[in-house]
Order: sequence, then C-alpha cells, then structure tokens
Amino acid sequence: MATTPPVEVTERPPAGGSPDGLQAGLKNRHLSMIAIGGVIGAGLFVGSGAGIAAAGPGILLSYALTGLLVVLVMRMLGEMAAADPVSGSFSTYADRALGRWAGFTIGWLYWFFWAVVLAVEATAAATILTGWVPGVPQWAWALIVMLVLTGTNLVSVGSFGEFEFWFAGIKVVAIVAFIVIGALAVFGLPPGDDAVGMANLTGHGGFLPNGPGAILSGMLLVVFSFMGSEIVTLAAAESPNPVEAVRKAVNSVIWRIALFYIGSILVIVTLLPWDSAAVKKSPYVAVLDSLDIPGAGTIMDIVVLTAVLSCLNSGLYTASRMAFSLGQRGDAPKSFATVNRGGVPAVAIWASVAFGFVAVFFNYVSPDTVFKFLLNSSGAVALFVWLVICFSQLRMRRKIERETPELLTVRMWLYPYLTYATIALILFVVGYMLYDKDGRPQMLLSVLVGVLVLAVALVRNRGRAQSGVKDDVTAS
Repeated sequence: MATTPPVEVTERPPAGGSPDGLQAGLKNRHLSMIAIGGVIGAGLFVGSGAGIAAAGPGILLSYALTGLLVVLVMRMLGEMAAADPVSGSFSTYADRALGRWAGFTIGWLYWFFWAVVLAVEATAAATILTGWVPGVPQWAWALIVMLVLTGTNLVSVGSFGEFEFWFAGIKVVAIVAFIVIGALAVFGLPPGDDAVGMANLTGHGGFLPNGPGAILSGMLLVVFSFMGSEIVTLAAAESPNPVEAVRKAVNSVIWRIALFYIGSILVIVTLLPWDSAAVKKSPYVAVLDSLDIPGAGTIMDIVVLTAVLSCLNSGLYTASRMAFSLGQRGDAPKSFATVNRGGVPAVAIWASVAFGFVAVFFNYVSPDTVFKFLLNSSGAVALFVWLVICFSQLRMRRKIERETPELLTVRMWLYPYLTYATIALILFVVGYMLYDKDGRPQMLLSVLVGVLVLAVALVRNRGRAQSGVKDDVTAS
C-alpha cells in the first residue's frame, strides 16, 4: 500500500471566488434549497413502502437511526468543508488525509454511483411520462430528459442551480403539505372525518410486528435514500461564500431529516395500517386516497417526477464535479479539468452523461444481468463514502487544530469519541448487510468493484513513485 502523505490544509479561498477555477455562480437561495431538497429523493416517495412492509411502524426507528448516522457524518464533512471548501469535497480530503489511493478510490466509486443513478432516474422519469403520453416510446423520453438536463448543466452552474431551486421547492412544498394534511386527519380535522389516534401504531401486531431485527432490515432499505445530503458541500465551492453555505447546511441537517423523512413516514404509519397492500405499493398515494383527495395518483406522479428530475439534475452535477476534481489531481484525464465559456467542466459532464446513456441502454436490453450488476455493485457506495469521511476527519482535525485552528468554524461534537462511534455503527451496518440474504449481493459486488478500483489506484501510485512523478494533493 502506498505511503500515506502528510495531511495538507490549504488557506480558505477568498469570498466570491472558487478555489477550483469554476464559475462561482450559485446564489445563496440556490444553495439553501439544494441543502433542504437534497435529502428528499425519489426513494422517499417510491421506496418507503418496502421499508414499512419490512419493519411496520418500527420503520420510524430505522429512519431515526439512519438519520442520526447521516447527521454525524455530515457534521464531520462540514467541519472539513468549512475549513477548506473544494469541489472534490470528501475525495480531496481523503487524498490529503489518508493517501492518494483513498482519494482516487472513493472519488471514482462516487462518480460510478451517480452515473448509475442517472440511468435509474432517467428510466423512472420516462416511465411516468410514457403513462401520460403513450405515443412517445419510453426510450425517447429517457433520451429527451437526459439531453434537456445535460443542456442546463452545460450552460452554467447558475442554470443548474435555478432548475434545482424550483425542483427542490416543489418537493419541499409537497412534503410540508402532506404532513399538514395528514396531521389534521390524525386528529379528526378536515379533510379527515374521525380522529385516527395512535391505533395503527400499536395495532396490527404492535409497534414492532416483525421483531426488533426488522429495524436493521429497515435500515438497509432506507440507508441509501439519504445519499445526496453531501452534495451541498461540493456545490458550496461554486458560491460566493462557501464557508457560510456549508455551516448553514450542516446546522440544518437535523431538522431537515426529522421533518421530511420521519415526519412524513409518521403520518403514513399513523393514518393507515402498515400491512395494507396500498401502503406497500405507494404509501403517499394511499394516504391521499384514504382522505378522498381528488387526483391523488396524478398529484403524486407529478411530485415523484419532480423528485426524479431533481435527482437526475443534481446527480449529473455531482458526477461531473467529482470527475473534474479527479482530473485536476491527475487521477482522471486532464481534459476533465477543463471548463467551457460558461465556467463549467463540459468534458466531465459529457463523460458522465455518456456512461449514463450506456447504463440506460443496458437497462432496456439487459435489465436482469448487466444493469442489475451495475445497480448492486454501486449499492453500498454510500457506506464506503461515509467511512472515508470519518477516517479523513480523524486525521484532518488533528492537523487543523495544530496548524490553523481558526479554520475550525464547524466542529464535530465530542471529538474523537463520536467519530469512533460513527465508524463502529457504519461497520455494524456493513456486517449486517453481509449477514442479510437480501443485502449480501449488494455488499459483495460493491466490495468487489471497490477492490478493483483500489487495485488500479495502488498500481498508479507505484507507477508514479517509480517514474518520480510528484503527487499534487493540493490542486483541488
């Protein structure tokens, strides 16, 4: 394994500029909505039914534990990002704190995850749009959606921010309205008739109908829906005041998770029996239907489509910025680190889109083999990213405290004890995935891909050392 280089901490960039040469075109309102809406993915609307079916009302504990894990990881990432906001975010910090191999490996795995997500979300959007306009083939809708959002990302980072501002705004309004309407119905106020009370939380087998172990099974189903919380730390580097943006995002992550995830799921399992077929199929539609909200299915289709487009938009942005950072550090083709007239990394964007198109192609021609492999092999990347953030923070914190303590405007709570506790919890989830028959394929394939990327990183490091090439870990 390559020798771990000394941790390097760069000076905070001047306000109004980007340390990576990218256009600082994201406004405060863009970053605020990216931070708020970043935790609301399509998985919440579509995938939460499987979690409820697995754990019953106990899914609330699954969301709470996973949410706590995300809060702690975001606090650690926020500490590093506030001290040194860069486009590569945790990949760059891993590069500096753990070694060139770590930044290369986690950066490419993260890029791979979001490139696969592009295909998933494009297909999901195409499915909804085909239902509305069946005359247009599903593959054509997927192509149209990908091209439109590629265009917005290529124009400028401001156009990406503007699209994401409105996408995220619709998601936030929809979730808040859902919670308010549901809460009124729980207490027997319009639009409901009779107060439901807490009967559904304790009936139908109790709060934990499938036993305490179902809480962990529920965590495996919801853990990946939280992926995306970290996007704001990448986006902050392209804003006039990145340090303040990171601080606000990190400080608000607790109430965002509590409101949007736990709040909305609480409404569902309180209003309806957890074991009803309608809840498993589409929990949010089931609630609206039970309250006789007209056009419930169409309303949720619009909200889900918005969430899908938001995820596709931010996924393309995130993948391209990670590729840009890898290019700057010499871990990807140098062309990835070039920008167009709009100040955006056009080559990195097209490379990410190209892989997304390939994945979409396999989703249509080989959904049960190649595409299934892509999905499973990227499934556990979130846990790998969180582990790397934890270990990077352990080393970066000591270095920053010793050399530039004034940069610690955001601090991890109870350092280093909570950092170690977070590492232990993540490793526990990894172990449970290997134990669980449903989670095992994802973890094993993800580990396989991770080992392959790590092997490439180590070979590259050895080649650099033998050729006398000096690592530049401060480039981004």
